[in-house]
Amino acid sequence: MSSPLVINDEITLPGSDLEWTAVRSSGPGGQNVNKVASKIELSFDFETTVALTDPVKTRLRTLAKGALDAEGRVFIKSDKTRDQGKNLADAREKLKELVLKALVVPKKRKPTKVSKTQKAKRLTNKKKVSAKKATRRKPSRDD
Repeated sequence: MSSPLVINDEITLPGSDLEWTAVRSSGPGGQNVNKVASKIELSFDFETTVALTDPVKTRLRTLAKGALDAEGRVFIKSDKTRDQGKNLADAREKLKELVLKALVVPKKRKPTKVSKTQKAKRLTNKKKVSAKKATRRKPSRDD
């Protein structure tokens, strides 16, 4: 179990939904890599959490498509530094940024039409280009 993760003023992810493990890292550290488990693997069970609404969970699922594990939890790894605590803080920050992105409701696209003046302008330009190219053609044989 982990400590709760504050996302913003309204949302805090409970520690019971967060689970982390420390494993040996392949990152920086030289011989220290062989002795110390400094890499952090953080998983967040967002499907069962009560902190997020269903639309947010849906957006989070699409945003974290590449970071989902076999059980459908968000799985984040961090081996940036040689320090386990810093890597845990980094993984928690990555999760926070991901949830913040999922909280943003995308704007609905309004389909637009091409205006009459734009259509007329395009057709006029096409006629000009056509006339210019017509002068470059060889004269036809009309005997």
